Amino acid sequence: MTTIGIIGAGAIGSAFARALARKGLKAIISNSRGPASLVDLARELGPSITPGTREQAAAQDIVLVAVNWSKLPSALSGLPGFDGRIVIDANNPIEAPLFKPAELHGRTSSEIFTDLVPGARVVKAFNHLPAHLISDNPQAGGGQRVLFFAGDDANAKAAVGKLIEQIDFFGIDLGSLADGDELFQIPGGPLSVHNLVRVESMRRDV
Repeated sequence: MTTIGIIGAGAIGSAFARALARKGLKAIISNSRGPASLVDLARELGPSITPGTREQAAAQDIVLVAVNWSKLPSALSGLPGFDGRIVIDANNPIEAPLFKPAELHGRTSSEIFTDLVPGARVVKAFNHLPAHLISDNPQAGGGQRVLFFAGDDANAKAAVGKLIEQIDFFGIDLGSLADGDELFQIPGGPLSVHNLVRVESMRRDV
């Protein structure tokens, strides 16, 4: 059984945990303040979500990271190598309150992120929608809410695609990490923020 960890309990990390909890999927959630600070959140979400340390969350098969861009280095420093495990990059190079794009010095955000998680197979996902659209019922709007994902490892993408399906979203693979940065990263991605819904086409027998 695939295990799931979450590093970052802000808007996106908590929304992802809610989506998992809605389906009874187990996860360990962590933040910089320690497990005791997450007891109330875990109690609200239900028994499938457990507070833990960064190290415990990072040891799982699939690890979602959702941390303010400037805090990513400290959030990920000191962790053991990921040894081929899957890490979901749910981050964008932008921060409140000014929402000014970070200076990437000619690199993509996923390149920078990948350097922070040595040995990981990185998949970009859960970063292009507002948090409430991740935690809300994805079957709303007359169809199935779309989640984009991208990565350079086909097997890792397949695993994340399966997870997206498990929580009732419709996943669309948009190619490589570089493609993901270009297409659905905030800011600038033409597919970012849009609440797209897949609607089954109606067939008419002739």
